[in-house]
Amino acid sequence: MPNSMRLNHADFTSKKQIAEATEKACDLMEEMYDQGMYPRMIVHREFSDHNPTIKGELAQPSAFRWYLLREMRRLLKKNADIEIVAKRNVMPLNDPQLLDHTDEEEWDFTKKKMFLFSPERTDISLDRLYHYTGTKPEDFQRYILFTNYSMHVEVFLELYPDCVKPAREGVQMPAYHHKLGENKGLTLINIGVGPSNAKTITDHVCVLRPDAMIMVGHCGGLRNHQEIGDFVLASSYFRDDKVLDELFPIGNPVIPNYLLNQFLKEVLDTHNLSHRIGTVFTTGNRNWEFSAKDTVQKIHQSRSLAIDMESSTVATNGFRYRVPHATLLCVSDKPLHGKPKLSGAAQAFYQNSKEMHLKLVIEAIDKIKRMYPNGLPNSSIRAFNEPLMGGGE
Repeated sequence: MPNSMRLNHADFTSKKQIAEATEKACDLMEEMYDQGMYPRMIVHREFSDHNPTIKGELAQPSAFRWYLLREMRRLLKKNADIEIVAKRNVMPLNDPQLLDHTDEEEWDFTKKKMFLFSPERTDISLDRLYHYTGTKPEDFQRYILFTNYSMHVEVFLELYPDCVKPAREGVQMPAYHHKLGENKGLTLINIGVGPSNAKTITDHVCVLRPDAMIMVGHCGGLRNHQEIGDFVLASSYFRDDKVLDELFPIGNPVIPNYLLNQFLKEVLDTHNLSHRIGTVFTTGNRNWEFSAKDTVQKIHQSRSLAIDMESSTVATNGFRYRVPHATLLCVSDKPLHGKPKLSGAAQAFYQNSKEMHLKLVIEAIDKIKRMYPNGLPNSSIRAFNEPLMGGGE
């Protein structure tokens, strides 16, 4: 096995040559990792005045090979040169020093987003992803849907009966993968209820650099002129879930990806479905109605139009980890208007809404894939001193 490879942009005169060279580069990185070494990628960009050299180490490159291929091809087309070397030994997950290499306080945000996570962080996240979902990291697709209802899983299985399913029973957050070439398919994860689960799964999923994450859930409608079954498209979030407050200051604005929202709204309008766009209030207290005074005051002050338990958590981690994200909810109850979520009515609502809800999001993603086959533009979720990502760049 060679211990290094250099891709000079000047050596390639066609897309085919670039494609073949990047395939070989990924083969080498996977071989390096399989033989116990982290591959290190060094990108030389003479066209950048402020950030000419970016570099980082990678773990389990086979898990997101599609992403590495796309990024390297873009870089070579922009006249960058890429060097790959075997840098250091893979650290076992039971090494006492592992946590010294996974602390996010050590992030260098001037790196390209493919190097955002340390290889140790990638290794432990992908191990936990398999533990929680019962599926291999390689099975995950570019478009990730989160739900907390088994009924959405039922619809997904009806639509894609041949999808990859959990390899064992009883996993905490089972995942289902409709696999397509270059990982252009769909992944649905039943994350369960609550912001802690939402944080846990997005901590690990984001390592795979998905093109989009969408929360497909239900909510309590908070406005008079909402009806059960109406849809809510989040334009902002009130973060009352608490789980990320210490990691990401509550004052930082978090908004969904504009283009994702645009496609979701287009689908809602096409089907002439009643919906509202506005602030989604995410709480960590499932029984907030039992101490409603404080919560209702926050709802009024924020002009929130829906309440749930996961949306802002998914959105905040999507923002932190530079992954385009959005939320499409369906009103299942109106707790402030004498229509609490009661078992009989809830079951009838679920039965009537489950298929349409999931199909709407899938329709929007199909439109996105046709319009932006190489990923959504996402400059809105990079800092001023980060390399341009431009949809994955």
